[in-house]
Amino acid sequence: MQGYVYAALLGMARLARHRGALEQAQEWEARAAALREAVEARFWIPELGFYGIALDGKGELCRVRASNAGQLLFSGLPAPERAARVARELLSPRFDTGFGIRTLAAGEARYNPMSYHNGSVWPHDTALIVAGLARYGFKVAARHFLERMFEAARHFGMRLPELFCGFPRTLGEGPVPYPVACMPQAWASGAGFMMVQAALGFEVDGVRRVLRLIRPVLPQGVERLVVRGLPLGEDSVDLTFVQSGGRIACLPVARSGAPVSLEWADGG
Repeated sequence: MQGYVYAALLGMARLARHRGALEQAQEWEARAAALREAVEARFWIPELGFYGIALDGKGELCRVRASNAGQLLFSGLPAPERAARVARELLSPRFDTGFGIRTLAAGEARYNPMSYHNGSVWPHDTALIVAGLARYGFKVAARHFLERMFEAARHFGMRLPELFCGFPRTLGEGPVPYPVACMPQAWASGAGFMMVQAALGFEVDGVRRVLRLIRPVLPQGVERLVVRGLPLGEDSVDLTFVQSGGRIACLPVARSGAPVSLEWADGG
């Protein structure tokens, strides 16, 4: 939750700067910086290389590894070196089931792969984490989870459920369904789009009419991917990504025929 507040404060600062309200922008930025400092000081667990899930009623840190820390990456709050340690933990078998990311790490006191929140896999949770991994430059990890979630979707008839059980992947077997999960479900339906955007690394600047591409990657075996009708200012754009020899090219075409500017960035 603190991560989303942090992101909101910076969002307000960007809006203020866009409107020329520099004093207000500085106030929002100062509040964001103070919140970031507090989170880093109170929630980080050095020996685990991870963030605790909460403070208890006495103000003591709950030293529990949960996927919440992965969503913290999505907000951009953690320092890069700490984000790297969180990423390594999320890629470990404690979190990675082979189909997605558990809400609670295997081995924690409350861990149960059939629990609604304490060990199951929620596609939208994994998608937010993947976007966070990509934000810090871990594009190989983002591609890994995109590929695994796509395989999970195939087992569910390409309709991702609200959640599924967090049992480790078994050779030749699909993910274990959660008995009362909603399917389809809105959050889960949007997960695939967010993971694709994270892997391709595109950001839209409608004001400047610019598409920014940050180290795009495609799943193995996918040589061509088309995104149609992407809004860009008052226009919309079709993007064609082509992968060949480990390199990816992007061909943008505006539906109005107007030129589209691309900015390539290393990210990380």
